[in-house]
Amino acid sequence: MSTQDDPDYMVRKPEVDEALSVHQLIERHAQQKLMLPRTTAEIYENLRDFFVCVADGSVVGCGALHLWSDLAEIRSLAVDESYRNRDIGTRIVRACIEDAKRLHVREIFVLTYQPGFFERLGFHRVSKERFPHKIWNECVKCPKFPDCDEIALAIELRQ
Repeated sequence: MSTQDDPDYMVRKPEVDEALSVHQLIERHAQQKLMLPRTTAEIYENLRDFFVCVADGSVVGCGALHLWSDLAEIRSLAVDESYRNRDIGTRIVRACIEDAKRLHVREIFVLTYQPGFFERLGFHRVSKERFPHKIWNECVKCPKFPDCDEIALAIELRQ
């Protein structure tokens, strides 16, 4: 059974008391160099950007839709290792896309080490230089800047 039809895998907005679980999930992935770390304060400040997947009473996946005008970024997409290959990441990305459509976002981008995953969801590779807001607001804080090895992808929602 796909998690698309499985009520045991609920994708929804997080509750305040789940912020620490989101932080722990992101931190485990950051320690493996799969994503940038986020502080607990950043999680609380941006909690409304997040979607979580809850299974067995725990947060097993998360991802956020961060906005800049009519441009948005999917960030901090993580799935607990023991829950991978159950469409959880796909469901979270689809929730982000639906939220972006509701907000009339023109385009969503992502910086990732997993381009194939996003390409299967309709994203296409683009140059990072297309996203100056991201580069100057966030990337300059990254220890890998200016030698970023993540791949940029985007999906147009409207023209």
